[in-house]
Amino acid sequence: MGQQEKVSTSLAGAVSEGISASLAAVDAELDRRYPGDPGTRQPVHTVYVPGNLFDAGTVRSWGDQALAALDEHAPDAASFAAVLGLSDDLAEDVYGRVRAKLEREPIEDLRVDFEDGYGGDDEDRDAARAARLVSEAYAKGTAAPYTGIRMKCMEAAVRDRGIRTTDVFLTGLLEHGGLPEGLVLTLPKVTYPEQVTAFVRLLEAFEKAHGLDAGRLGFEIQIETSQAILAADGTAAVARMIGAAEGRATGLHYGTFDYSACLGVSAAYQASDHPAADHAKAIMQVAAAGTGVRVSDGSTNVLPVGSTAHVHEAWRLHYGLTRRALARAYYQGWDMHPGHIPTRYAAVFAFYREGFETAAKRLSAYANHAGGDVMDEPATAKALSSYLLRGIDCGALDTAEVDALTGLTRADLDRFAAPRRGDLTASAE
Repeated sequence: MGQQEKVSTSLAGAVSEGISASLAAVDAELDRRYPGDPGTRQPVHTVYVPGNLFDAGTVRSWGDQALAALDEHAPDAASFAAVLGLSDDLAEDVYGRVRAKLEREPIEDLRVDFEDGYGGDDEDRDAARAARLVSEAYAKGTAAPYTGIRMKCMEAAVRDRGIRTTDVFLTGLLEHGGLPEGLVLTLPKVTYPEQVTAFVRLLEAFEKAHGLDAGRLGFEIQIETSQAILAADGTAAVARMIGAAEGRATGLHYGTFDYSACLGVSAAYQASDHPAADHAKAIMQVAAAGTGVRVSDGSTNVLPVGSTAHVHEAWRLHYGLTRRALARAYYQGWDMHPGHIPTRYAAVFAFYREGFETAAKRLSAYANHAGGDVMDEPATAKALSSYLLRGIDCGALDTAEVDALTGLTRADLDRFAAPRRGDLTASAE
């Protein structure tokens, strides 16, 4: 052993203690506002179905319609790959996984929609029916993993109706067996943080009325107005909305067409890759980072229906937009038609299959301190592990193949993906 190095210091311990005391409030605020990702599964998409059209067979029907679209317009891997530009080494695997997904779990997240076209007794009836059908689907194991409603917003003209529909639906769920674990509520057209606070008060009142645990009900905030991004005082209103949710916000969802129209973008150019959309989503992404609130991209209204040529054109558009969103770390989007979900899953599966081996080897090298041609840091290990977990959750990757290539268990991946606060800094030093 070599000579032990002498270590000298100049400052008394009281200096460090004093600094820590002065930052105690900041430490608490960091823990409160930025708890990190919750570590739960994030669905790759949200499908919304009007309340009057939703029925017990909706999930299976969407899967069957999507399979029928493949049978008619891309009956084999080669034809599907030719439409989307998939490489030969991915074609068979992606096509097989897409078909299997459509058979097993065609919809990951379903929203029964009561935002538009409703009022009075019809909305009461359909909200109560939706609660019964959702409860029955969860009891039978046929529900989408995540399911809920989009109610009307908190603006004065429709506020009472939105409150009543929320009450009818949630009360119906309790009457038919309880609140499912996958329950999701979506609050649309939020303009001011105070509207978020008002919705929190509504959920608090419901929880208290039924003796539920405080905070049991969370919700997504749909960003569809310019004021939600930039408030009148020049601040980022969306960041304040997350705070106004008091820990209940689970997601920020971009509303492509309402937001575009709000900015005066003409109908022909309203799309999720418009510069106005990129700006809004970038602000949402920064506001949500570290808070545990997930960001979702919007949708395309170009439907894959009609002739094979038009279906292929719509598929290419949807596939390209989805891949673009994934590269920008928007891991979820909205799908408006059964014909969209084959290309949703194709894009998602190709994204994870293409990067799987590289990500797995880099994470394995990091975990085993083996080095390699890329020097990764703890924050990158977190991103690599999150990437693999998302791939497993959606069906793009198999647990066994990830285990084989990384030498890591699911618990290991979870630990890398959700380190405790301070771990990243400490392990990087």
